[in-house]
Amino acid sequence: MILTGLSGSGKTHAIRALEDLGYFCIDNLPTQLIPTMAELSVRDDTGPNRVAIVVDVREGGFLAQFPRVYRKLKSGAVNPTLIFLEASHSVLVRRFSETRRPHPLAPDRSVSEGISEERRKLNVIRSMADLVLDTSNLTVHELRDVFMAMSRDGEAKAEMVVNLVSFGFKNGVPVDADLMFDVRCLPNPHFVAGLRELTGRDQAVARYMRRHQASREFLAHLTSFLTFACPQYVQEGKSYLTVTVGCTGGRHRSVWMVEALKRSLAGVKGIRLRVKHRDS
Repeated sequence: MILTGLSGSGKTHAIRALEDLGYFCIDNLPTQLIPTMAELSVRDDTGPNRVAIVVDVREGGFLAQFPRVYRKLKSGAVNPTLIFLEASHSVLVRRFSETRRPHPLAPDRSVSEGISEERRKLNVIRSMADLVLDTSNLTVHELRDVFMAMSRDGEAKAEMVVNLVSFGFKNGVPVDADLMFDVRCLPNPHFVAGLRELTGRDQAVARYMRRHQASREFLAHLTSFLTFACPQYVQEGKSYLTVTVGCTGGRHRSVWMVEALKRSLAGVKGIRLRVKHRDS
């Protein structure tokens, strides 16, 4: 998949979404290297089989070389898809104003002049595109959704990684937490003879926790919430979600809860679970 188009039209956000879909992504690849990358992509041994590249006017030879290179690519075995991103003049001017970056074709002129020149020079390449996407009225999230829904077989393959982390409040809270839950309200195995030296991964501690209705209900409510919330985060385009569960020392209650969540959330579509016990 080849992304090109007007500067400021959203190519960076688009290629990030494709990267989350599992594409091997390259930004600003020199035009002369496109055939080499295509050749690598069809190799059975080491080549990546899903490749997305961004090529545009930042590369000096792009305007002169790309039409010839792309026609040659189309006649080969790769079968590439060319997507051209654009936006209205006023929207592009506003975006450059917000970022305060110069236009690549007008380092010493106004942004407006650079946009007009680029649009004129890219007309030939635009006419070659399989898809022309106007991003004028798309938010960053909506643009991301367009590309997250795009893959060779028409289905998004990306899964959001959900990190389930147990911790102890006495050692400080995790700084990377997206969601944090406190289970210090539950019965504490630390004060039960024979359980203090164990952790929440031991069966004896798990049996103790499940004997209490409060533990079972807490797990049920938390499972229900995350079963609802995780698909919403996936829909929003989030790639990683860190869910932290804390108790006093981070050895018993929080560890048991995280292990139980790993099992209860296993069937939620669109997510991949990872578990970490920070303090046990």
